[in-house]
Amino acid sequence: MSVGEFTSSNIAASMDVDKDEGPGADSKECKELQAQISKQKQLAKEGRRTEAVEALLNLEKQHRLAENVTLTKACCLAVLDVLFEAQQWKDLNEHILLLAKRRSQLKQAVQAFVKQAVSYVDKAPDRETTVELIKTLQAVTEGKMYVEIERARLTRQLARIQEGEGKVAEAADTLQEIAVETFGAMAKTEKIDFILEQVRLCLERKDYVRAQILSRKVSPRAFVEQPGKKGQATGEVGIEGTAIEAPIEGTPTLEQLKLKYYELVTAYHAHQDDYLEMCRCYRAIYETPSIAEDPQKKAAVLRKICWYSVLAAASSDQATLLNTTAADKLLDDLPAYKELCKSFITQEVIWWKVFSEKYAQEIAGEEGVFGGDKGPKVQGELRARVTEHNILVVSKYYSRLKLERLGQLLDLPADETERQLSEMVVKTGLTARIDRPAGVVRFAAPKTPETVLNTWSRSIGKLLEVVDRTCQQIQKESMIHKIPIGAR
Repeated sequence: MSVGEFTSSNIAASMDVDKDEGPGADSKECKELQAQISKQKQLAKEGRRTEAVEALLNLEKQHRLAENVTLTKACCLAVLDVLFEAQQWKDLNEHILLLAKRRSQLKQAVQAFVKQAVSYVDKAPDRETTVELIKTLQAVTEGKMYVEIERARLTRQLARIQEGEGKVAEAADTLQEIAVETFGAMAKTEKIDFILEQVRLCLERKDYVRAQILSRKVSPRAFVEQPGKKGQATGEVGIEGTAIEAPIEGTPTLEQLKLKYYELVTAYHAHQDDYLEMCRCYRAIYETPSIAEDPQKKAAVLRKICWYSVLAAASSDQATLLNTTAADKLLDDLPAYKELCKSFITQEVIWWKVFSEKYAQEIAGEEGVFGGDKGPKVQGELRARVTEHNILVVSKYYSRLKLERLGQLLDLPADETERQLSEMVVKTGLTARIDRPAGVVRFAAPKTPETVLNTWSRSIGKLLEVVDRTCQQIQKESMIHKIPIGAR
């Protein structure tokens, strides 16, 4: 490789200005520093804390100006340890800011004492102290790419505290300050988990527009395990030369994140009453290994898929999903749902009274679909889907019928029949004309330009054939009677 070649590895190497870590832990200089640190810690325990901290800061300055990374980090950590052991949280916050702002401070030292301070957050005695320490560390890490992961984790902790106090809107605003999708060193699972937490808080505060925007940052392809890297923290493809950190303890697995993602996306689509997208989400959940391996969970998800494929408005995508669902072999163990799908595929009229009585038990048992505040509305949508199916069936068998008769087939009054038919003409492109004075409905498929042209061509051909025969007959009569054509 030539010296002037421009690669990401060269960029990373050029940015690492403090690459030399200095003497090792077994060196004489390092052992001497450890002895001095131990001496100052002993002074702090004897009540001379201020004197010990000043001595440690002097040591830190000496090694910082010498650009000795190892010894500078040791001094910074010693300062924080002394203040933490004394439970001097106010002084601890002040010295964190002080160490970060010192002239020519080494980035490795900042990274080290920030990580050390992060471990103190869970050990703070009360909520106020915890929040103050988090905000101090946020101020220190702002704008520093080498501690962006620590900043994201601290922000999430602060949002969790705010949510625990009932401040959901404030927690959502706090968490949205961080855009983890740009973090090259964060593990994929932790990154996805962070974004999904942002989506969840937006849904909690009913900010559905922002929830949709955030959910689009996660692609469904991100949940596919890469070959040979299953279960590894660094399974994702990162920037060349970037060391990807292991996810924080407690981060869900990729499969768990997939289920959480589709649960949140389903909640968004439920608010929009988009049953087709909800069906697609449950199809993705249905294909998840942990669900596929559990017969009870698999059957529960399949029941929801059946209902949402039926509830979705009539379209080519809806028909595809419905036929795919009806072909599932697991439906042999759910005969009622197999019959449900079959009834909407078969070109026969569904009588609503019979249908509602037949599936009353299944509807009552699906609280996740027909329960809650939207239960009556969803049941109304089911009634509308049955009516739409019946109208499509009627349009295939009739080209013209009375509006009253159509109402009898749909089991609806005349005004409701007209309204449902009008909605289908607008939404699904069904071709129908209503003659209100006569009370007649005409179904006629729209003719393509090719069909119109072929019809016109056949009509012209027939007309020319008639004209030709007429001319022959006229000439015959003229010859028989010896009357010249055109004579007066």
